[in-house]
Amino acid sequence: MKTTPAHHYPGIASAPRFRVTIGVLLSVALAFSSCTVPVTKQLPMAQVAQPAQERILGVTLKDGTEVAFDPAGAILRGDRVEANVKGVPYSVSLADLQRLWVERREISAVRTLGLVVGVLGGGLLVALAMKQSCPFVYSWDGTHYVFDAEPYGGAITRGLEKDDFSELSHLREQDGEYRLLLTNEVDETQHTNLMELWVVDHAPGSRVVADQRGGLHAFKQIERPTAARDRYGKDLLPWLATTDKKIWEPESVPGPDGSLRQELQLTFAKPPGATQVNLIANAATGLWGSYMIKKMTELRGSEAGKFLAAIDRDPEAVKAVHAWAAREETYVLRIEVKEPTGWEVRGALIGSGPFLAEDRMIPLDISRVAGPAIELRMRPPVGFWAFNSFGAAYGPDATVPFATVAMKSARTTHGEDVLGDLARVDDKYYRMPEMTDRAEVTFLAPPRSSGMDRTVFLHSRGWYELHLHADGPPDQETLSMISDQPDGPAQFAVNERVKWQRTSQSK
Repeated sequence: MKTTPAHHYPGIASAPRFRVTIGVLLSVALAFSSCTVPVTKQLPMAQVAQPAQERILGVTLKDGTEVAFDPAGAILRGDRVEANVKGVPYSVSLADLQRLWVERREISAVRTLGLVVGVLGGGLLVALAMKQSCPFVYSWDGTHYVFDAEPYGGAITRGLEKDDFSELSHLREQDGEYRLLLTNEVDETQHTNLMELWVVDHAPGSRVVADQRGGLHAFKQIERPTAARDRYGKDLLPWLATTDKKIWEPESVPGPDGSLRQELQLTFAKPPGATQVNLIANAATGLWGSYMIKKMTELRGSEAGKFLAAIDRDPEAVKAVHAWAAREETYVLRIEVKEPTGWEVRGALIGSGPFLAEDRMIPLDISRVAGPAIELRMRPPVGFWAFNSFGAAYGPDATVPFATVAMKSARTTHGEDVLGDLARVDDKYYRMPEMTDRAEVTFLAPPRSSGMDRTVFLHSRGWYELHLHADGPPDQETLSMISDQPDGPAQFAVNERVKWQRTSQSK
């Protein structure tokens, strides 16, 4: 069989537990019986179109300051946000904001859906339709369904089908069961092949983290970085030391020196004799980067279907996609260690999300590093990544045992039994073509080990089908730039952002 060269396959690969956006953060809560629990998720930029339906909860300023508003929330007045903070009037310009946290509630007789939308400084909003990747998974916390996982990001055709390993931090046992809600809330058709739980009972106080292949590891202590800086010397430590609402997301604009790459340098203390560090990364594909998956695919026009079909039937095409993503670091980001010979690649971070980032453990060889500190470097293309926190764990690296728990039931909101579609990896899928599709899945909770803490992961597998708006001939010039020009995808993302801003300003 004749295969297509790697450079003909730009634009897709695997896509990162925090909430990201390209300027907007969203919090989503979903519950039955008219209950809401906002759980943060993100969307990008746009004016809050229906202020009466939104409650602005707070803001993150560009300097990293977080401001929580009184329960009534805030209002948008012109280019300013106005609210009360502890009873005192507060006003801030949208230009000074890094993120705006907004809760939106839509009440129906069946359920309450709460969306918390964030806006980037400048007041522009990006619709949820921009989000391109993955179903949403909600965990039952004993009272509500809470947004808790966003699996198999970037798997935009069956040939890119992938496994995902999501910690369900909100999941709680009730009446001997665990309950999940699987939903489609974006303009795509989702195909889920497998859902099962991995239940880990572990020593109190230890932290269980999945690596990028699904291995589970327990750590008693995770160290924070001692320093973090960007390409231009800005201190990023306030943004990256803990998993919180401070998210560093290099915008899709060239740097002051014209560079289409940012740079992240991390420093950690190094124990004497340490030869490996386990980097714990909480990072994700940025929302704009997620949107670019669809935009780059649509560049193929009427040939897009053939492109995706080639990936489905040709393993070499799959390799080409992943090679492109690794080369351009759009959805796979190299991690370098500073050694006596200079910066050396010792690992890679695979993207996920874009709304929920998972902690991921990446082992790095530091045997050549002398001295009491290690320095790490990543060079993300602008517009494609968002980072919440990094930590380092040392000591023995051993996987931890877990119990695999199969589903007890899986039924859609229309009453259809889909247990057989989700029970095992095979040719049967639970297909969700509509944005209203939902299925509730239950599992029997295994008995707890006495005196142990419990962490539960969702192991899922699947892919999703983009609803493309592509016709006409392929845009060969732009495709060539993306495929052949170094940092071509970042340049494309910058160009698309400029177009989008112009369109927004003209409305």
